[in-house]
Amino acid sequence: MNFPTKYSEIIARIESIDPIKYGETRNYLEGAVTYLSPYISRGVISTKMVLDKILAKGYQLEEIESFVKELAWRDYFQRLAQVRNLEQDIKFPQVDVAHHEIPLAVINAQTGIQAVDDAIEQLYAHGYMHNHLRMYTAALVTNIAKSHWLLPSKWMYYYLLDADFASNRCSWQWVCGANSNKKYVANQENVNRFAGTQQHGTFLDKPYEYLPPTKIPQELLETVEIRLETQLPDAEKIQIDATLPTFLYNFYNVDPNWHFGEAGNRILLLDPAFFKEHPVHTTVIQFVLELAKNVSNIQLFVGSFQELKETYTLNSIYFKEHPLNIGYSGIEESRDWISPEITGYFPSFFAYWKSLKKELMKIYQTYDH
Repeated sequence: MNFPTKYSEIIARIESIDPIKYGETRNYLEGAVTYLSPYISRGVISTKMVLDKILAKGYQLEEIESFVKELAWRDYFQRLAQVRNLEQDIKFPQVDVAHHEIPLAVINAQTGIQAVDDAIEQLYAHGYMHNHLRMYTAALVTNIAKSHWLLPSKWMYYYLLDADFASNRCSWQWVCGANSNKKYVANQENVNRFAGTQQHGTFLDKPYEYLPPTKIPQELLETVEIRLETQLPDAEKIQIDATLPTFLYNFYNVDPNWHFGEAGNRILLLDPAFFKEHPVHTTVIQFVLELAKNVSNIQLFVGSFQELKETYTLNSIYFKEHPLNIGYSGIEESRDWISPEITGYFPSFFAYWKSLKKELMKIYQTYDH
């Protein structure tokens, strides 16, 4: 598993995408997935940039619809985060909750479901988990082990290089029925099919009418309440030119093209209070620091936005919009959406997709096909 941090290598990864093969195989563990999510989540690239580069290759919109939908899901979740409190159940209360902890077997990657255990080990080792395996893991935790979704979602977010507040929270709630009309479950046959395993005799090896089970499997009974903490780098002394504007980068924006070529102070803000509320592993922080090296003359400030303002004389502070930018002030700029016109709350992805498709046709027609 390899996630390069040089911008040229990230762009090369976009160029290598086969969107048709992706649509045909993305649900399989060995499918033609893009491995772009860490770069989109960290704001190095955007869903719109990826879509533009794919459309420029001459594909018909209809033949790559599956690929485009996955980009659209990410934008949809970001829009939800703008208008809903994702600390709470979005649509419905999660039902059949036994506790607010997490199964110890999940933490130890010893659930007995080989594909899930291997995926958890990969998460710890590489900061990545295939999207289908994320669904299997969340279903096992919330719907089989009957954990409330919040703490387990924080556990997964903690290790992911693509730690994305909106996508992660919304996806866990979709699986457990708090953001969908029913709980998601997968039996062992389904897991074997898409993960390439050949297990039998597990607590998932049942017809769907017997899932989820009424009783928690013995393997998942023991639970723990975990503590997640972020180790930030030491603060650095920075140099500010008070005559220039300040461009503020953070955990969700290390875009090297943002205001490229303009003179200004470029500050990567890592706020301890932010990471206390939304902790991530040291490897995730190191990933951000490496990505930030693509931004010329960027300086690191460890502290709050208010501390930065009180310590230095800053002129015209620019930052990109994000729901977790608590306490920011200055000139807020929009993120790079596939369609900035599609805003507000949509009760389902399909309602959002219906509106977005009209805009996609306009975007598609700007290319010479």
